[in-house]
Parts: sequence; C-alpha cells; structure tokens
Amino acid sequence: MMNIAKNRVVSIDYTLKDDKDQLIDSTSGADPLDYLHGYDNIIPGLERALEGKAQGDKISVKVPAADAYGLRDDKLVTTVPLDRFDGADSVEEGMQFEAQTPDGYRVVTVTRLEDQQVTIDGNHPLAGLDLNFDVTVTAVREANAEELAHGHVHSHGHDHGHGGHEHENCDECGGCGH
Repeated sequence: MMNIAKNRVVSIDYTLKDDKDQLIDSTSGADPLDYLHGYDNIIPGLERALEGKAQGDKISVKVPAADAYGLRDDKLVTTVPLDRFDGADSVEEGMQFEAQTPDGYRVVTVTRLEDQQVTIDGNHPLAGLDLNFDVTVTAVREANAEELAHGHVHSHGHDHGHGGHEHENCDECGGCGH
C-alpha cells in the first residue's frame, strides 16, 4: 500500500467546518479532491497531517488559522472610490473581484458600499479561522511526468484554486492559469 509523500497524487473526501461546527465545504456528493502532495496545492496544516497516510485512512484534524489561510491582516482592508470599478455591471457587498496589487493579482471581497466609496478586503474569506477537517484518503498514486512538471494534478476532481502556478503548454488547464 502506497503512503502519502511528495510527488504523489492524493485523492481525499473531506468535510470542513469552523469552530462553531458550521459546514464550510465538503466533497459529499461530488468527486474527491485530487492534489499533488508536496507542492503547496492545499493548506500547509492539512498537507502535513496527511503525510504518511494511506488509502482508507481517516483523520480528523484542527488546522490553526496560521497553518490554513493565515491570520487576518487589517492592512488588506481598504476603501477605494466606486469609479475604480469601471467596467463592472454592478458592485454589491459580497462580490469578489481580481485586483492588481504591488504583490501581483489578489482576489478582493466587497464588504461595504457607501457614498460612492467601496470597502474591499484582500484577506482570504477563511483567513483568521481555525479549520476542522474530517478526511478520508480515497487513493494515492505516483504522479506522472506532466503533473510533476506542472506542479498540480490534471483531473476532474474538486478545484479549490490553492495552487496559483502558471506554466505554458498545459492543455488540460488552458495554459495552466491555475
């Protein structure tokens, strides 16, 4: 039986809840999440907890915010004029936009709209939260050469956009705009 280690493709079923036992995400009723282990394609705390596990293993793990999506950073909350959203059909609370920042592109969430001013939050929506996972490992296999070259799995499983890698000649994912 193959254990989870770097350069292996792992398939997991999971349920994710916050500390108030509220469901955040789950693969229930969907394909398992497939990821390439050791390439930062899932949050660090969960990846470490899965290291060495094998198909059929079940774990429950609490991942502190610092090992998940990080702590909240108030510097990532700012107010900008509404006219900066030129080209958007509408701007409403809860909407997400991709914004150019000095550190590259970042997804921001509109948290308030008032007097032609828009408050945006560049923190990940789960930043600052401890996350509770119940995980079942459904498969472990060696990655193929293309997956290793691109740093992620080419499959039809759940895509949570944890990678952020860009590569050329990646037909499966349209130029690898992961």
